[in-house]
This record gives sequence, structure tokens and C-alpha cells, in this order.
Amino acid sequence: MLDSPSELEFLEEKDTEEISQVAALALSAQTVSNEKYAADVPEKTGYADPVYVMAANVFLDIRVEKSPEKALIKYGNEPLQSLFESEDESVRLSYELAFSTLKYQDILETILIDSYVFPSSTIPDHLSSLIIVMLYDFQDRKFQARLLSNKEVSIAEVQEVENLLYSFKTKLAAALARCRIKHDALSIYQILPETVRNQELRASTLPLYAWINTCKISPEEVYNYLKKKGYHKVKSVLHADEKVFAVDQHCFDVLIFPSHLKRDLLNIGLFKDDKLIFQDKSRSLAVHSVKALLNMDDDILMVNTGSWYTVAHMSVLTNNNTSKIFVCGANSQAKDPDLKNLFRTMGCKNIEILHETFLNIESKDLRLQKVKVILLLPRCSGLGVSNPVEFILNEHEDTGLLKDLSQGGISEDKLHDLAQQQYEQLMHAMKFTKAQAVVYCTCSVYPEENETVVKKALEFQELGVKIQPYSMWN
Repeated sequence: MLDSPSELEFLEEKDTEEISQVAALALSAQTVSNEKYAADVPEKTGYADPVYVMAANVFLDIRVEKSPEKALIKYGNEPLQSLFESEDESVRLSYELAFSTLKYQDILETILIDSYVFPSSTIPDHLSSLIIVMLYDFQDRKFQARLLSNKEVSIAEVQEVENLLYSFKTKLAAALARCRIKHDALSIYQILPETVRNQELRASTLPLYAWINTCKISPEEVYNYLKKKGYHKVKSVLHADEKVFAVDQHCFDVLIFPSHLKRDLLNIGLFKDDKLIFQDKSRSLAVHSVKALLNMDDDILMVNTGSWYTVAHMSVLTNNNTSKIFVCGANSQAKDPDLKNLFRTMGCKNIEILHETFLNIESKDLRLQKVKVILLLPRCSGLGVSNPVEFILNEHEDTGLLKDLSQGGISEDKLHDLAQQQYEQLMHAMKFTKAQAVVYCTCSVYPEENETVVKKALEFQELGVKIQPYSMWN
């Protein structure tokens, strides 16, 4: 089935037709004023108290720490206590609020100082992170009061900070106006670096991708179900304001939806029953690339997969094969007692978790002698991701990535460290003599993590280890 015994397929999260179209759409949108862009966003009404607390704790972990002589505000070291269980939607909202605050940290700190909220001996340091995330939301809704129902949970610290900010409402608005005048900007959004602004704009226009769990339902049954719910099948979801969906042109089991429909979709049975799974298309492309390289009884080795849904998708695609999927380099979720239950409810039966790290697994390991394709999903900078929060939560990545993504780039030292790790893993993958192909997939825009590291590995591969050396296939 393979054109040659040894192929290294190299995937990046770019260059698909849809992404190109969306990028063009995002670039054209830049010609529209940011005030009009902001006007298209639904009016903000504020968050529930637990969301502010969780956002404050996330911000405390990912904030940019400054030297004592440059620090405008002191942040405590202890997170705020949260007594409430958080649902998935609340977690996502908290991370989005923390990430937005992080992008505007310097501006928000300046506003707090300029309005004389700080310095103040009456404000304990452990509330500083809560103050800054609530200030971001306060100015984002144009200093209007929150609109909450009587059923909302009330937290004393949130109420205290809200009263404080509201008492400084006029001074905060004036400080924000002075900041905008200083930067000659109509909104604080325009003060952000261009790379970060472009990322935000892309995220607002990119569609949603979801793959069909064909172990539980057929594509035709999904189409019919969606039609009964008022959805219409179309060729493209770009510019679509209605309830529509399209079938991806590269992955037969992937559907595309306009981004504004996510809340509606989460409430339908298909997603609640694990029949449709939201996931970034790059992961679907990766597993489909592996599937295209397999024979019926070939095994697969997956390395560093962040989300268990990627493993499940690979299992679903090989459901009719006798293939076994070995997973290594997994994070602490491998110890989750609910993991086997997740795979069982999704209909996945051919998965085996290896608890060793990839670099500690010998190429002659007896368990892996039928492995013909290795899927390598190395840790990367993630700078090709348009929606960092979804990426962090869905792929279980380190929240520290948000700090880099908020600045639109990473340091040379960190990029070098990542590239070195990727090189070592790629070189180790190429030592598995029985493997016929390695699929290497990142979510990075840096050549150092993509073409450069792949070419370096090919250049220094051990000749004679395989009958035919690896070559790159884009």
C-alpha cells in the first residue's frame, strides 16, 4: 500500500483550502474599522462569580512576572479558594477571560495606577489577580453593571472587588481614555501587537470542526439528525449566518459548522452521546494520514498525543481492521480511572496505553514489532493555533503556552529547546526498523519546528538501519 518502504509524512496546520479562504476573509476584514468589528460582538453582561475566581487563579499562574523595580502591582502567591465544581463551559469562559486579561496586562495595570485604585494599603495582594480580570471585563462591557439572575452563586471576594471597581468607575473610564489617546487608538484592542490582533481576528472567523464517531452512528444518520434539528447541508459555511453544516473535503468523517453555532450544538444529543466530537482539524488530518498508510493488520504507535479524543478517532478509523494502537508519552490522564470507561462508551477496543516515555522505549520492544506507522505529535510552540484557549483545554497542553501566545511569539531559547526535543523524538522514531512511515504533525508556524527539524533528522538518520532510508513527503 506504501509507494516506498520508508516515508515521513510532514503535516502542518496550514495550507488547506478552507484555512486559506478563512485567512483571506480575516485579512479583508482588517480593512473594516475595529469599532465596526467590536459592534458585531454580542453585548457583554458579565460572568458568574465562580468564573471570575477561576479566571483570577489562571491569570495568577500565567501572568507576566516583572522585576521588582518595574512591577506596578504586587500579586499574591496563593490562589483564591473556590468551593464550587466547575462545568466545562465555565472552565472555558474562565480561561478565555484570563487569556484576554493577560494580553492587556500592561494596559490594565497602567489604568489601575492612573485611576489611583493602586497603590492602596487597603487592598490585600491576594486580590490583585481578581481585580485585574474583573477590570478587563468591566471595561469590556463599557463599565456597565453586571446582569445576573438571583440564582447565581455569590462569592464575597468578587462582590468586594466589584464594589471597589464600581466606586472608581469614572476614574477608570478616564484613565482608559487617556491610555487610548496616548496610543492614538480608538480602542485598547488597537494597542495590541499586530500578530496578536490578527490571531484574534482569525479566531473570530474560523469555523468549527467535529468528527463523526462511526462506531456509534453513520454519517448519513448524522446528516438526517441535523436536518431534523433545522440544519442544512451546504458546500461552504463561510459567510453563513444560518444553521448550516458542510462535509470536509479532506476527511470524510469531519463536519464543519459556523463558529456562532457552538453553544447550540453542545445542547444536541449527538455531542452529549459522543457521536460528534469537536476537535481541531489538524488532529483529524493527522489520524487520516496514518489511516491512508495502513494495511489491515498493521499496528500504530502514537506519541505525545494531548487529547484522548485523538486516540479515540484513530481507533474509530481502524475499527474494521485488526490493528492495535499503542499510546505513549501521554500525560497524567493515563492514570485517570475513567479513561477505560471513556473508550468503552465511544466504542474503542484496540487501544493499549504504554506508561514508558517514548525515548525510553526500545525499537526492538516485542510489543511493537507489528507497528508500521508512527504518529508523532510533539510538544510545540502552538503559534499556528488561532484559538489558544480551545487548544490548551482540548489538547491538555501546558497553560504556560498562553503567556507566549499572548505576546504573539516565544523566546529564541524556548524555541531552541522545543526544536531539540522534537529532533530527538523524530530521530528515535526513525530507529524503529519495522515501521514504514512516520507522520509528524505540529501546530507551529516556525520553520525551526517543521521543515528545519525534519530535514535535519533526515540528514543525520542512521544509514543502514533500514533497507531504504526515510524521505520527506509533504
